[in-house]
Amino acid sequence: MDGVVVVDAANVVGSVPDGWWRDRRGAAERLRDRLAALAGAGLPGRPGVPGWATEPPVDIVMVVEGAARGVEPVAGVRVESAPGSGDDHIVAVVAAREEARPCLVVTADQGLRARVTALGAETTGPRSVRPDGSS
Repeated sequence: MDGVVVVDAANVVGSVPDGWWRDRRGAAERLRDRLAALAGAGLPGRPGVPGWATEPPVDIVMVVEGAARGVEPVAGVRVESAPGSGDDHIVAVVAAREEARPCLVVTADQGLRARVTALGAETTGPRSVRPDGSS
């Protein structure tokens, strides 16, 4: 059974001070487009990325919140707009997956990491999906 990669868009976008705060929706769309390329190629084989996530195709769910709500999905990336807290929605996505399905959550948020690992998910930091490997 293939796994699912759940991306905390706000956390990944916010991990690099590149002006994202001036256009949160645009920054989320750029992340979505980078993720679409990874969906077809697999995540880079970096520390913290399980082997199954490096093998294409990769099922990717990007969770957006706040000003980024309403970002449209693209081939390879399902986009879910959190009605409230993005962290709560990510936990709900992880909890709703089939029990035996592997799951990797991409975030640097320690509190969120604890919540999803309690549900059996693995975690990795934002650099696992950043094209240049930056945090």
